[in-house]
Order: sequence, then structure tokens, then C-alpha cells
Amino acid sequence: MQWYFLLNELSDRTKDKVVSYGELLSSQIITAAFKPAENTVHWKDSRELICTDSNFGMALVNFSETNKKTQNYFSTATASLYILPGFIASDATGITTTLGRGGSDYTAAIIAGAINATVLEIWTDVSGMMTADPRIVTNIKLIPKISYQEAMELSHFGAKVIYPPTIQPVMSKNIPVWIKNTFAPLDEGTVIQNESSKSESPIRGISSINKISLLSLEGSGMVGIPGFSKRLFEALAQVKINVILITQSSSEHSICVAIDAANAAIAKQAVDNAFAYEIETKKVEPLIIEDNLAIIALVGDEMKNHTGIAGKMFSALGKNGINIRAIAQGSSERNISAVITFDDVNKAVNVLHESLFETTYKQVHLFIAGAGNVGSILIAQLKQQLDYLKTSSRLNIKIVGLANSKQAFFNNDGIDLNNWGNELAQAPKISLDNYVDAVISKNLRNTIFVDVTASEDVAACYQKLLQKSVSVVACNKIACSSSYNFYLQLKENAREYNANFLFETNVGAGLPILSTLNDLIKSGDKINKMQAVLSGTLNFVFNNYNGTSSFASVVRQAQEEGYTEPDPRLDLSGKDVMRKIMILARESGEKIEMQDIANNSFMPQSCMQGSVENFYAEMEAQEAHFKAIYDEANANGNKLKFVATYQDGKASVGLQQIDPTHDFYHLYGKDNIVLFYTNRYPQQPMVIKGAGAGADVTASGVFADIIRATNS
Repeated sequence: MQWYFLLNELSDRTKDKVVSYGELLSSQIITAAFKPAENTVHWKDSRELICTDSNFGMALVNFSETNKKTQNYFSTATASLYILPGFIASDATGITTTLGRGGSDYTAAIIAGAINATVLEIWTDVSGMMTADPRIVTNIKLIPKISYQEAMELSHFGAKVIYPPTIQPVMSKNIPVWIKNTFAPLDEGTVIQNESSKSESPIRGISSINKISLLSLEGSGMVGIPGFSKRLFEALAQVKINVILITQSSSEHSICVAIDAANAAIAKQAVDNAFAYEIETKKVEPLIIEDNLAIIALVGDEMKNHTGIAGKMFSALGKNGINIRAIAQGSSERNISAVITFDDVNKAVNVLHESLFETTYKQVHLFIAGAGNVGSILIAQLKQQLDYLKTSSRLNIKIVGLANSKQAFFNNDGIDLNNWGNELAQAPKISLDNYVDAVISKNLRNTIFVDVTASEDVAACYQKLLQKSVSVVACNKIACSSSYNFYLQLKENAREYNANFLFETNVGAGLPILSTLNDLIKSGDKINKMQAVLSGTLNFVFNNYNGTSSFASVVRQAQEEGYTEPDPRLDLSGKDVMRKIMILARESGEKIEMQDIANNSFMPQSCMQGSVENFYAEMEAQEAHFKAIYDEANANGNKLKFVATYQDGKASVGLQQIDPTHDFYHLYGKDNIVLFYTNRYPQQPMVIKGAGAGADVTASGVFADIIRATNS
């Protein structure tokens, strides 16, 4: 920077002069390198050919004078190769100017247009123009052919492959432009020409501009009064601020423009000064500035011939919780632009690219809470089915976050399912709040939070996740069996924020009980009565208890085989069954709380005190009580089943003697059964029956909910 101190000034004119030396020196070095291989190589100073105005930093080309000088020079040229420095030019007085960032491509286009070249090649570091930014999207596609107009739109909205002004000089002469890769010269590249090729998608590409501010001029005094827009743009033009996007409400109450965020403060001062009187008289509000925004754009010549493009765009964004601040579409229908939060850019580009271009896989990101028995089996099931799901359903499911009660780790590329146990054991400690915050902050598309815990704290996080459009799949029954208002709020959050809240395994493990109930109601049927055996644990216990072994030993066996809750008293007390019948009643449309359910418990109260070991010890002491219950049922030729009933808005649970004619009599092992009596099934109920407990079937039910969430 010594030159700055020597000159004692740093004007745009001086900066143009200084930065010109890089192009001047490098082009002469290249010229010298070519001389041994060429017959004649000539270096020509671009400043002698390209004439501009004196807008230093980004000068405007005088094409009439430039074309005349260029044509005169090359009309007498005899060399086999000409090398010119890019980016630089001169004004009418011969002072050095520059053409703006990316101006080297522009220089080539100016010369090509002036001499009516047959082709212009631009060699860069990528193999042509792509359907999206390769730094954001992994499954990008090459655009082999693209029109001049499409290329200009994409370059304007952030595609860095080509400098936007480059197209204009060659477009008027219909000169094709090839984008080629210096590091992969054999790659096909992209040709920009008058017409693009037909493709399967009407969208040619997706682009974005980051670091945008949205300026909003609002006020009732604007309605029906001509000239407000003109004054707004004049105020911005006077301070040399470029407007990237414009949108106005049909009521004329407000007008929004998007500009580079670096100019926001200058823009506010200029606009507020221009409308000082109207602001003073309350006809308009002071200019409103929203920062940390970006513009995402779909570009394609064929968009005007296809209906539903905008709907598909906004639907895909909305399903992933991406809020749109402003929308603009050109009259040519070649471009649809939306202003979104800067933090959502990567997610938005991936969502749109997946929706519009990718016919291979839909990417799904899973964050799992709980790595115990059910969680471990779920991961094993996912590992087994990943290849099948890719082939059959075009789903690429990745577990990107995994947590137990103390630790968690993440991998956006997908956790290694062969080594997840070791990685989790070595992972840092993390709080539940921090884990949930990480799920949200990663902001990945098609995100599903999977709760395979029995934690009240985890259930309390669902609302926060749903409000960020993160779907929730839960085998944890606590949320849906908590207060009715909380249950209802979760359902409403899922609808409002386009997320899924699925909890099929809350009732019957992997059995399709809730989905069948919902299908009945959605198709117009009405639930009049439900009878059910909903505890695989209790059914296992009473199917195996016959008085020869103690009741306590049968319960312990059920726990050891993984059929009970972590605390078996939750099953034996009937509380777990109460939760399940309440969830069924709520899903059928009933407003019901736990205290509304009658529980005819068979357990002595003394068994429910103290620790789990106290529980087992007291059951041994109360063996005569359990034996008497069994003997009475056996003497009557009946079996014992713990039954849940819902009818006429009332629910109850309790131990019942079941006679041989009843549907529940032949219910073995850990099976569950539900009878739905409806308007369509008034006498002969719809019956759902099968294994209703066990880590494997619970994990498979969670897996099924994950698939449902990806497909909806």
C-alpha cells in the first residue's frame, strides 16, 4: 500500500490504474510463453481498442467507437495469434478504466462482437453452466445448451460462471458462446446460443443472490397517487444503487425493492430525504429495511408454456418451512424470484433442485433421540433396508444425528451405521435443548425427528420442532396422552407448519390401529364403540400365569423379554392402557383427559410403592391375591384379559373374565386386539389383531411412520 501514501489519495480512478497492472503483466507473460510455439504472436493493449465513459470501477462501453477501432485494427492484422489483457479499457481522454469484476470475459465478448467472430470460448474452472450452484447441491446437472436470455437471467441471479454483461455483445450478432473447463478440457461444456434445447424440465436452472436487503415504502398516502414509484427509483439512482427486484401490492399501499445489503444505509438516507414531506405529514412511513435476506430464482424459457411452476416452487418451499418475504415474476415468464431468509438459501436451493430436477432420490434426514433397545433395532432395520428403499421408493434416508440421554453426535453426510455405537460412546455430552437446537439450526430439507424414548422432556420439545417444519415421529406416548390442549396444539402445529406428527406405535406397537381409525373417520365413518386389549405386557402375563409359578416371576419374565415399559408398574397399574385408550378416543374426535377414564385396577396398592425391587418383593408377598383372581376365572371357564373400553364418550380399563365366545378369548402371547364398532360395522366389528409389544415390532412401526412422513 506504499503507493497510496505516495499519492495521498484513493479514488476509483487511481484504483483502476493500479489494478490494471495485473492484467497487463500476466497477458504479456502469456504472450512470451506462446512465442516459441506460434509463427507470429502479437500482444495488443485493450485500452487502445475498448472505449468507455469515465465511470471508474465499472465503466460503460462506447460500442460504436470500440467496434470502429477494433475492426480497423484487425482488418490489417497478420499475426496467427493475438493476446489482449482483459478487464481494462480507457475513456475518451485515454485514462485507464475497468469493466467491473469478471470483466475479462466481457473483454473477449466485446472483441468477438466487433469482429463478428464465429464462436466465443470462455475457459473457467467448471465444466459449463449447471442447474444449481455445485457448492450447495451435490446432484447438479450440466446444462448442455442454453439461450442467451436464460444465461443472462441465471448470471444476474448469482451464477458465477459468466459475467452478466458478457452476453450482450455476442447476442446481437448471434455468436455462440462455449463455457469450457480449463482443468478438464475434454468435458463437453455448455453452449450459449439463440435457442436452448428442449429438456424434460421447463426449468433451466436455479440461482440465488445472497446478502440482500429489502426496502419497503409503505403508507396510505401512496394509494392512487402517481409518481411515488418514480421518485423512489430516482432517489436510489441518484446514489448509484442498483435495484435487483421490484414488487408492489395491488392495493398500491406498499412497494418493495431488493438491493445489495451493503447499500442499505445509504438507500434509507436517500429515500427518507426524498420523501421527507410525506413522512412528516404521515402519508408514508420511514423506509423499512429488512436485512439478512437472499433472492432465489427459477429460470427457463419454457416456463411460460407450463402451468403450475410457481405452485410447485412455493409448495416445495412451504413444506420445508421456508418463509417467502416477497415474490416477483417477469412479464416474459422466464423467471420467478422469491425473497427468503439468507439462512434458508442452501435448504431452499436443495429443496427446489430435488423437486424440479432430481428423478433419482428424495433425500431424507433423520435425527434420532434414544439409542436403547428400540433405537438400536430401528437403526439395524434402516441399515438393512436403505438399498431397497433407494431402488423401490427412490428414498435416500440418512441418519444425521443420534443422541442418548447424555451424549450426541452429528454427521450431515450420514452416520456410519456400522460403527454408530462406538461413535456415540465417544461423543461429547450434550443437553437435550442443545440437541434440539442443533436439529433446527442445521436447517436440512426433509428433516424428521424420531423419538424412541419414554422421556417427558423429549416430548416437551415436539412443539418447538414442529414450528420449524421438522416432522416428528414418536413411539413415546407422553405427548399424546398429556393434556388435551397440548395434544391438540401439536396436531395444529403440524398442520400450520406443513410438518408430520405421526405416532402409530403409541397404540399397538407396529399394528396399523391409528392409521385404520383415521382412515375410517376420513372416509366418513363414525366410531360408536371400541373394545381393546392394548397391553402386550398384560396379555403375555395373563396368558402365562396359571398359578404354578408366581405372578411376580411371570412379570419378571415379561420384563426380561422386553415386553414391559422400563418401569413395569406402568403396565401393571393399567396407566399405560389408559393412555392408549385415551389416544384412541382423542383420534376418534373425543375431548378426553386421563381423569375421565375409570381404572378398575387389580393390583394391591402396596405393590405400587417404593422401588422396582420393592414392587417385585411385594407381589411375591401378595401371591395369594393373584392366585385367587386366576382360580375364579378358571373355575368359570374364562380367561383373564385387561380390557379397555370406549363408548358414548366414556372410557374405562380393567381386568375382565372373558368367556370362550368372545373375540378376546383366543388372544395369545403378547398380542393386542382392537374392535371398532362403527356406523359401517355396527354388529360385526372391524378387528385388528397382532403382536402389540416387543422392541422389534415397535421399531418396525416407527420405521413405517418414517416412510409415511417422507411420502406425505
